[in-house]
Amino acid sequence: MLRAPGFETSGWTLNVSRGGVRLVVEDKVDVGREYEIAIGDEQTNVLRRGRVVWVQDEADGQIAGVQFVDIEGAVPPSAPGASVKPEGPAGGDSGGPGAR
Repeated sequence: MLRAPGFETSGWTLNVSRGGVRLVVEDKVDVGREYEIAIGDEQTNVLRRGRVVWVQDEADGQIAGVQFVDIEGAVPPSAPGASVKPEGPAGGDSGGPGAR
């Protein structure tokens, strides 16, 4: 679940790392915007704060790379609003589609 003032959507976690998460969401999210992220189910729900660092539009939604911002050493994106996918683990996530 992603939440921001006036916005809430659910999705699926593709992968999670110490620095971020890659998600599939049906509703569009904005690059550079911060969201509260609820990861897990009702018994194992973990709340984190994250910033969308890249998106990939799909026919039925988006794949999004989200960097956790509630950890020490989190670095803001170099160009807020830029829809650029980082290569490799940059951005606090294990990368875009095709990443191992």
